[in-house]
Amino acid sequence: MPVKQAPPALIERLPAVRGDLEADAPMARYTWFKVGGPAEVLFQPDDADDLAQFLAAKPADVPVTIIGTASNIIIRDGGIAGVVVRIGRGFADIHIDADEITAGAGANDLHVARHARDAGLGGLEFLCGIPGALGGALRMNAGAYGREIADVLIDAEAVDGAGGVHRLKVSEFDFGYRHCGAPADWIFTRVRLKGSPADPDEISRRMDEIQAERETTQPIKTPTGGSTFTNPEGIKAWKLIEKAGCRGLRRGGAQVSNLHCNFLINTGGATAADLEGLGEDIRRRVFDDSGVKLEWEIRRIGHFGSEQGDSA
Repeated sequence: MPVKQAPPALIERLPAVRGDLEADAPMARYTWFKVGGPAEVLFQPDDADDLAQFLAAKPADVPVTIIGTASNIIIRDGGIAGVVVRIGRGFADIHIDADEITAGAGANDLHVARHARDAGLGGLEFLCGIPGALGGALRMNAGAYGREIADVLIDAEAVDGAGGVHRLKVSEFDFGYRHCGAPADWIFTRVRLKGSPADPDEISRRMDEIQAERETTQPIKTPTGGSTFTNPEGIKAWKLIEKAGCRGLRRGGAQVSNLHCNFLINTGGATAADLEGLGEDIRRRVFDDSGVKLEWEIRRIGHFGSEQGDSA
């Protein structure tokens, strides 16, 4: 009887790229929570052309998952099948022309705010209060301190799942609260934002205020993932969580922050299952207490670990 040969590893089926391809890549090193199983293959493209060519040439049956700085994400302990595309250093450039800022989707929000300040452009100070990079902020219409991405966006470029390149004006995004209407498989590569002339000293003062408030009200020096749940209409999620008695609640190495109870933290040794399970505990307790069903703001992706079963 002929010996059946094992199918080739996924990385052997992928097209050549200029960026980096890595098989069985540990993803915990990239997430702010410091948890998560491996990516079957991790692809870090050199630039938008490298990304577009890869997507156009890859086998159609290979799933793709997009991450940026992974500041608002839980990658489950069983890891992620297919290719994880990480929008990183090849997309971190920032350029300013008059009152417009053009930046790669991998540019850190804080760095964008600082560049705007140095150029005397106001209106983007709020970005220093949003963890992560522009691509993720655009995908969820991130906001803080009274402003959101929709308020400052001019347009953006994206690559679709087949490698096609698109440019969308702000009016085409169908923005809502923590919502962007662009197709889910589109990967943002470049963003154009508008500022307004302002005194750099005044901009610095406002940014200092925002960062000081974050340091005193959020657990930013502990592995965390930002706001866990979106705010229900008319009320802050943290108030519901506190009312339900969840401040300081623990599950394994995961804990509800005592500083801000809409933040989960990894106290050391937490698993993704600990964090997600704690989040579901909070949702049940809040619903039992107030009848409100909290919705996750943090993305949870990948396969559960063996102790939870293998469902995605």
